[in-house]
Amino acid sequence: MTMQKLLSLPPNLINCFHELENVDHTDWFCTSDPIGSKLGSGGGTSWLLQACHQEFAPQESFSQWIRKEKRILLHAGGQSRRLPGYAPSGKILTPIPVFSWERGQKLSQNLLSLQLPLYEKIMQQTPGGLNTLIASGDVYIRSEKPLQKIPNVDVVCYGLWVNPSLATHHGVFVSDRKNPEVLDFMLQKPSLVELENLSKSHLFLMDIGIWILSDRAIELLMKRSFKEGTKEINYYDLYSDYGLALGEHPKIADKEINELSVTILPLPGGEFYHYGTSRELISSTLTIQDKVRDQRQIMHRKVKPNPAIFIQNSITQISLSVDNANLWIENSHVGEGWKIGSCQIITGIPENHWNISLPNGVCIDIVPLEESDFVARPYGLDDVFKGSLACETTIFLGKSFPQWMKERGLSLDYLKGRKDDLQAASIFPVTDSIEELGILVRWMISEPQLEEGKRLWMKAEKLSADEISAKANLKRLYAQRTAYRRNNWQELVANYEKSIFYQLDLQDAATEFVNQNLPTPDILKGTTAPMIRIHNRMLRARIMKLHNDNNYKKEEQAAFQFLRDSLLGAVAERKNQPKLNVYSDQIVWGRSPVRIDIAGGWTDTPPYSLYSGGNVVNFSIELNGQPPLQVYIKPSKDFHIVLRSIDMGAMEIIRNYEELQDYKKVGSPFSIPKAALTLAGFAPIFSVESYVSLEDQLKSFGSGLEITLLAAIPAGSGLGTSSILASTVLGAINDFCGLAWDKNDICNYTLVLEQLLTTGGGWQDQYGGVFPGVKLLQSETGFEQTPLIRWLPDQLFVQPDYRNCHLLYYTGITRTAKGILSEIVSSMFLNSGIHLGLLAEMKAHALDMSEAILRGDFNNFGHLINKTWIQNQALDSGTNPPAVKAIIDQIQDYTLGCKLPGAGGGGYLYMVAKNPEAAGKIRRILTEQAPNPRARFVEMSLSKEGLQVSRS
Repeated sequence: MTMQKLLSLPPNLINCFHELENVDHTDWFCTSDPIGSKLGSGGGTSWLLQACHQEFAPQESFSQWIRKEKRILLHAGGQSRRLPGYAPSGKILTPIPVFSWERGQKLSQNLLSLQLPLYEKIMQQTPGGLNTLIASGDVYIRSEKPLQKIPNVDVVCYGLWVNPSLATHHGVFVSDRKNPEVLDFMLQKPSLVELENLSKSHLFLMDIGIWILSDRAIELLMKRSFKEGTKEINYYDLYSDYGLALGEHPKIADKEINELSVTILPLPGGEFYHYGTSRELISSTLTIQDKVRDQRQIMHRKVKPNPAIFIQNSITQISLSVDNANLWIENSHVGEGWKIGSCQIITGIPENHWNISLPNGVCIDIVPLEESDFVARPYGLDDVFKGSLACETTIFLGKSFPQWMKERGLSLDYLKGRKDDLQAASIFPVTDSIEELGILVRWMISEPQLEEGKRLWMKAEKLSADEISAKANLKRLYAQRTAYRRNNWQELVANYEKSIFYQLDLQDAATEFVNQNLPTPDILKGTTAPMIRIHNRMLRARIMKLHNDNNYKKEEQAAFQFLRDSLLGAVAERKNQPKLNVYSDQIVWGRSPVRIDIAGGWTDTPPYSLYSGGNVVNFSIELNGQPPLQVYIKPSKDFHIVLRSIDMGAMEIIRNYEELQDYKKVGSPFSIPKAALTLAGFAPIFSVESYVSLEDQLKSFGSGLEITLLAAIPAGSGLGTSSILASTVLGAINDFCGLAWDKNDICNYTLVLEQLLTTGGGWQDQYGGVFPGVKLLQSETGFEQTPLIRWLPDQLFVQPDYRNCHLLYYTGITRTAKGILSEIVSSMFLNSGIHLGLLAEMKAHALDMSEAILRGDFNNFGHLINKTWIQNQALDSGTNPPAVKAIIDQIQDYTLGCKLPGAGGGGYLYMVAKNPEAAGKIRRILTEQAPNPRARFVEMSLSKEGLQVSRS
């Protein structure tokens, strides 16, 4: 889905934004409000849309253009008076430290990269006609829960349930308690008394600045923003003008806007972090970092002397203590001669040898200008950069500006230019000498008696805060940050045991290592935690691959081998002693259904399930009235093992351990029974007793074995065939050999068996087939993956009104899952932020699916199947190839949802028809217009037994 981003930025940033952030000009449009004009958020939105329209489609009318694609508008201009440290590059590009408890983040992340995914997720769910999202650039809003359905109205606004005292500082959406989703009216910064009076009959949500406007609502906003009869834009505020005209009982009368339909949605699990001021920069970051206190979820082992110390993209050569509270150091060199305190923000400091003492509450920002100059901007943490220079209430460096001048023997006569507003006052000195820069800073912040400082200040060109933002050399600013970060990368690698390094997005890290010509991290020592070693080898592989070094394949294989060894570790210690447990003429018969996964698939797959746990909803089915996977075992008079496959028409006789352990060939008809026999103790590695040969072991056992397999289902079906067949083989061997495994043991051994075969895979397939019915499966973190099974009611599958709506169609298209698995598992090894985000959504989605089944909500169940299919395609674009899409397109209008079970790409298509009549139409269409000679409907029914093992 194309989704253009429109940004209102500081003027100086526009021409270099795309280069600095490495983004495409077409996907990202930037402009700024006209210099000297105040347009308000509504007028600014209109200006931004008008400029984008003229840039990309001047030949079209605005109405035609606005309907063509979805857009996200971010207002990130403004003077940033209360957060001067990031005024030149805009608050939206403020670097944000990696969260101590989060995987898959980037060392280079900023406010923009953190806030954008939520906005994109919202816009992916909006119905047609709701094409424009408007948001603020100085907030970070999180939501880990699935979003609710977005209705097709003119205006959708998201809000949060908050404490009334917080709501008094923001806009508030007020709704009648009897109709909470419909806006009654909006208030701006209401008093506590107003809110208390309203609470008897109304509910209120705090406006968090996420507004979605229909095309009609956007055109009305544009209309109100222009001066009547002209193309000149007026001051018009989205919140206090447009917003107050919305609702059932609006505060402003405006017939056209009053008629717009409005829905207010509480953001599920929403969190709101404001980055509008210097103090909020620290407090919001601290609140995020403190969000998780469970030490099991915090991956690094470094303990800071004070939790409110944040250092990034910097070289810091001093020791910090508990007294350094509320400290932010970024893009800076803080050398041995520095003495710092608390409540300080230090940004942009070039490499220096200063001896400087920074008083509490005093901040320093150094900004590069032109090719070699710098400007020094000290300020107080709570300075607001407002007011006349002659006024005692105008605060600078935490004291009145006249007092600051008096302490330095200065009067206003020394200043040129504007004196009516501190933001516009030229008081910040420019120099090309780093040594002089240090002297100037000392004089300005704490040493007014320093005559050399005064002399340098008097002779220097001086800029205002506004001029600093207009003239900053942002490319130099970014280059300095990149150079410091290069040093940080090396420190993080060297200190990996305590640092955040191996929780980062390692795909991004690999790219950074290559771009900055950093040495590839060494192979870690054997005593390192297994998961860290796995990350290490896959990171090395990715760096080598980017360097076009073919040795990357060996590193990848090493990573997968570490995973296999770690999963095998616990099982390898559990050895088995098979004993003949049947009469000489008995046959053991095992049979299993297959499974359809309907939510959470992939979250069961190691390594993701090992470090995050998994949630899956699936159900077991029989095909054409029979369990399609069957295994027969009987004793043999000859002391060897005979393997037969009915469906593959193959046979093999195994006479020694070497032949038994030759199970790693993908596509071999007998890989599964060979590996199963190995795990059962018929090979030395898993056997309690030691034997000279397989023949000796079978003689001791009392017979040979004849194992016959039947998989009455095509290969690559997507129904978990190989895993469930493995469980069926293990279940039959368990009974034949008296191993006393329960069904959980069988499923665990299946996971290990797949690691032995190098095919990988998770646990949901075997649990889906071994255990009957519909179930929610949930696992915790750790290498011991034993999911908790929560059985769900089956009425949506067996009641007459619904039973015939479940359809299963074999597409005749096959695809092996091993290649798909290795690609996605590699991204799990590398903590790919995009992939981990999708998997987290899938995990949460499984709980929504479970809830729909518990409630017996058939329509919602079908819609959630469709959402599962969309998620699978986002994770792997090959899930829905053209041949499959052509099938789905024919019947989509008659379904609530459909998906390919398993990894997708082919196999079976599961469909949930809207009703029995729609199911009949689907059957007719796909029978009459079959895509190939193999395509056909297969009758499915819910399995009530799961794995069954019986004897003759």
